[in-house]
Order: sequence, then C-alpha cells, then structure tokens
Amino acid sequence: MVEYHLTEHARDALVKRGIALDWLERTLSAPEWVEKDATDENLEHRLARIEEFAGRTLRVIVNIRTIPPRIVTVYFDRRRQKR
Repeated sequence: MVEYHLTEHARDALVKRGIALDWLERTLSAPEWVEKDATDENLEHRLARIEEFAGRTLRVIVNIRTIPPRIVTVYFDRRRQKR
C-alpha cells in the first residue's frame, strides 16, 4: 500500500461525497490515467474508474512533492464519462 497523508479537506470530501477509502487507495496506487495539474507543478491528478460506483471516474489530486504524498482533494469527475 502507498503511504500518504490526507488533508482535512480530503477527509471531509471522502465523507461528504460517499467515497470509500479503498477506492481512493486503489486510484492512488494504480491509476488508469495520470495528468499534470494545469497551474501547479507540485500537483498530479490520478484517475480511475470505480466499477462499484456505476463505473464513474474518481479523481484524486495529490501533492507529489511532499513526503509522504499529500492528498489535496478527491471527487467523482463529472467531465469524464463512463467508458
């Protein structure tokens, strides 16, 4: 398992958005896509489809410069359609 730190915002987002910690950890350790952040070179977007949630795409935004990596936020990306 990948070691990481959740920000308070990310912890709140998991609860409010009904996102399982297992889904976050799977996306963090084995993303289907990885994107650079458009404005902050320290951030990386890791994305994966979550079949248990109707195949929607989970986006986890990670500060890759911190040790351990810091999860900034997590959400289901409405811009990504089920594929």
